[in-house]
Amino acid sequence: MPVFEKGESKVWQRRTRTQSLFHWAMWLTGTAVFVYCWERISEATTWFFVWDAPRISADIWTRATPPRWEYVSQLGGPIWDTLNIATLGTIIAICLAVPVAFLAARNTTPSVLIVRPIALLVIVSSRSINSLIWALLLIAIIGPGVLAGVLAIAIRSIGFCAKLLYEAIEEIDESQVEAIRAVGARPWQVMTYGIVPQILPAFAGITVFRWDINIRESTVLGLVGAGGIGLQLQASLNVLAWPQVSLILLVILVAVIISEWISAKVRGAII
Repeated sequence: MPVFEKGESKVWQRRTRTQSLFHWAMWLTGTAVFVYCWERISEATTWFFVWDAPRISADIWTRATPPRWEYVSQLGGPIWDTLNIATLGTIIAICLAVPVAFLAARNTTPSVLIVRPIALLVIVSSRSINSLIWALLLIAIIGPGVLAGVLAIAIRSIGFCAKLLYEAIEEIDESQVEAIRAVGARPWQVMTYGIVPQILPAFAGITVFRWDINIRESTVLGLVGAGGIGLQLQASLNVLAWPQVSLILLVILVAVIISEWISAKVRGAII
């Protein structure tokens, strides 16, 4: 901003003196926090292993290549389980997230003071806990297996889907809803013809997007015993079968790429 000094020429400054002091104080505070955090991390780090990491990485790479291609015949069932975990978990999550989203949206909830906070609590509770944590809890309750993985993916996905969906519901064009109400439509007709058509593209996009994310998450749930190809990965890591590990990682990469391609095609068709 321009600053005028008496008896001097015009001097342009980006910030006032107060703003500059505040700006530099923030930078100084951030630098101090970074230095403190780095010092604490350094104290808890064994730097010998850090400096030795390139050698260890090279050693593992030589052990893992080439992949054990004949092992691929044993990965068909696990990768199919992984896809089923992601798909079934997404379907269950969507079925539960839709009513939660309508209860959480301000323009569709029966009660802003009672019902909406409960729905928002469900959304926050679901989103605040990682899928692996849900899987560990469910394994302790119902035992290891694919069912625990499906439920872990479903519970984690409810909050994600419901949050995006209720935001889409709140952003609908209310004039269309009022027009349907004005002709004497019943509540279910208002929902069917006034709200659902407006949120249907968002609903489809959210479903496909979450399914794509769940493919990635379901590949690692087996590491804690929740089924899928992660079980094969954990078993190979336990016996240090690095050629099998590299093959499993390649299979996971291919599965993720295919799911990304499918979701991109579907989202492109919807949008």
